[in-house]
Amino acid sequence: MFTNHVGTTASLKYPFDCLTDLIFVTEEEIIPADIILVPGGSHTKPMKIASELFHSGMASYILPSGGYNVKIEKTEWEFQKEIGISLGVPEDRILKEDQAKNTFENARNSWNVIMEQQIEVRHAILVCKSFFSRRALMTYQTVFPPNVTFQVKQDDLRYNKENWFLDEVGIKTVLTEAEKVTKYFGHHIPNWVHQKEQV
Repeated sequence: MFTNHVGTTASLKYPFDCLTDLIFVTEEEIIPADIILVPGGSHTKPMKIASELFHSGMASYILPSGGYNVKIEKTEWEFQKEIGISLGVPEDRILKEDQAKNTFENARNSWNVIMEQQIEVRHAILVCKSFFSRRALMTYQTVFPPNVTFQVKQDDLRYNKENWFLDEVGIKTVLTEAEKVTKYFGHHIPNWVHQKEQV
């Protein structure tokens, strides 16, 4: 146990808890939003979660994003759309982005679709894998206007904040994500500072 600078007591369960805090976004109770965003991927759970959120009235649109993926022999968008339709999401409520090849393109192209469709988005729900949650959130925050707020709903497939440190693959996965966060976002910090000063 130790006492921090404001006099409260905290405990450090593991020395690497700071990595857990960095990589895994803390989930909050989901509130209604303008859109549900699903970055590209080749497994089914994120779109299933997005469909559940849609049916519970959390947003009027779902926007999956992703170009051709050799693993599934189709675009990630088409793959996710088929899942949504099979779960009862109306086709006209699934917006289309089928060109993105990486996370930044997922975010950039998704924002372009939102602009083209003239949908007002002030609050968005981002559905993604748990160990990808920080990088995905930071990417969308970097691309979308600063007045758009986000919540993250996570798919705990494979690794989450409770188990990533239990095997070598999980450790490597999280450390790789930490490296990507520092590599991809360091040069954006001055822009974020400038945006904050303008508020």
